[in-house]
Amino acid sequence: MTDIPATTPDEKTTPATTPEPSEQEDHETALESLASICTVLALGLFVMTFIFQNFEIPSASMEKTLLIGDHVLVDRISLAPPSHWAPFVHHRDVRRGDIIVFLKPHPETPDLYLVKRCIGIPGDRIHLRDGIVYLNGVAQNEPYAGMPRDDGDPSDAYIPYRDDFPADLSGIEEQASLNNASLWALDLPNHIVDGDLVVPPGSVFAMGDNRTESLDGRYWGFVPRENIVGRPLFVYWSFLTPTDQINKTAFTDRIGFMGHILLHFFSETRWSRTFHIVR
Repeated sequence: MTDIPATTPDEKTTPATTPEPSEQEDHETALESLASICTVLALGLFVMTFIFQNFEIPSASMEKTLLIGDHVLVDRISLAPPSHWAPFVHHRDVRRGDIIVFLKPHPETPDLYLVKRCIGIPGDRIHLRDGIVYLNGVAQNEPYAGMPRDDGDPSDAYIPYRDDFPADLSGIEEQASLNNASLWALDLPNHIVDGDLVVPPGSVFAMGDNRTESLDGRYWGFVPRENIVGRPLFVYWSFLTPTDQINKTAFTDRIGFMGHILLHFFSETRWSRTFHIVR
């Protein structure tokens, strides 16, 4: 016969219940949520600072490749020097034809970013004739490049120092002085061999696609490798922007244009350029 343990008057059974969450548990959950949000924000800040960065195109120097008002996402990793802390990240050197974002050499204003196309890498020999680029003696087929033409527009007309670069040294020197680039005018003859500009080690030569509207390496010289920030990947948003908007730096002008964007966001956004790949 099995013995059944007796219960004493002090022993009472109660049904199992789910414990109510304590105030401390609620407080810990809120902290965990805050920590998660901070982690996401920190990761986003890291990505947008060291991996990707957004830039707005303010001028017509890269038309038709990039338009005024294009907002591009720039890859800051692949053209950066290899780093020991991220050996899994793909790095490569700049190639001819790459579109690059870089800090302008000897800028008139600090932290002036430009976007141009890499025309020559170290050791390349470059000259222009009637606006056509000759790379190592071979004329380049550049369907994206704007050439001088006789269409009545003075900015498109043939100009020796610009379109037969670097043959017209006196014209280049005059333009360099106008663009605060006198050091380039002095240094340029040291890099000319048999009429060709020879790109020195550690630098690249860059020009805008809109050759008649671009203040580029012809005016201020080579781009040091360490000045290159990255390369634009695609246009994530493009808004119809006036050509002279870059010159409107007053606070009232900026606020006014922001209001214009809010009012005309849908009608003046270039929707066809959204996610346009930059090549």
